Amino acid sequence: MSDGSMYDAGLKNRREVLGADYVDNSIGNADSFNSEFQELVTRYCWGEVWSREGLTRRERSLINLGMISALNRPHELKLHVKGALNNGLTRDDIKEVLLQVMIYCGVPAAVDSFRVAREVLGHDNDR
Repeated sequence: MSDGSMYDAGLKNRREVLGADYVDNSIGNADSFNSEFQELVTRYCWGEVWSREGLTRRERSLINLGMISALNRPHELKLHVKGALNNGLTRDDIKEVLLQVMIYCGVPAAVDSFRVAREVLGHDNDR
């Protein structure tokens, strides 16, 4: 695929996972300092990688939640919790990922990740 085709595929993937409003706002607010960053993220991350056949979007979301939680990136985690829901993950799936993070990355990473996920998912009163 050409770079333009990869950009178009990436833009489609990015909008479907993260939501068109968020993506269009990110690209629309780009300036001379970060416009190349937006283009590269869209083409390489969302076009080249998210378009690959090796993993489903659901599987990619599972992996992303774990990695972003381990890196303690709350802004990105919030975005990708929403994307994970768009990709078919359930609240329980997300909870299981965060419990896995707790064991392998530490309790502080899991505490912050659960806090962010609850902001997105809302509070569940079922006990």
